Amino acid sequence: MTNNDTLRRVRYIFDYGDSEMLRFFSLADHEVSRAQLSNWLKKDDDPDYERCSDADLARFLDGMIIAKRGKREGPQPERKEHLSNNVVFFKLKIALDLQAEDVLSVLELVDVHISKHELSAFFRKPGHKNYRECKDQVLRNFLAGLQLLHRPDPV
Repeated sequence: MTNNDTLRRVRYIFDYGDSEMLRFFSLADHEVSRAQLSNWLKKDDDPDYERCSDADLARFLDGMIIAKRGKREGPQPERKEHLSNNVVFFKLKIALDLQAEDVLSVLELVDVHISKHELSAFFRKPGHKNYRECKDQVLRNFLAGLQLLHRPDPV
């Protein structure tokens, strides 16, 4: 999944306007222009399309976490230069304040059934013996489940 696709899906699922999305970036101490955001949200074949970098998506998700849960006490986590599906999945889980059971329920909405142990493997550190890479399909299904939960009736 591309960062742009993730950004578009999150925007649609939660019905965020430009100003709300820009606020998330500013909460993560990153200023983005409305034009730049618009170019990230364009379809891949649009001439004005711009690729959203890993760092930019990470800042957006960090801002979403801050907006939903408040700023973390003490030192802030270091910024990720490379953003894997595991990190995106984890940041969405944190921003939405979801427990493992909640995530499994969201996945079940789209007929994806995994165990709690399989789920926890996605959130382990990459060097851990039980770490498992989150494939595009898992993240895509999670976002589809969130869409069913938050926007059940397509307009």
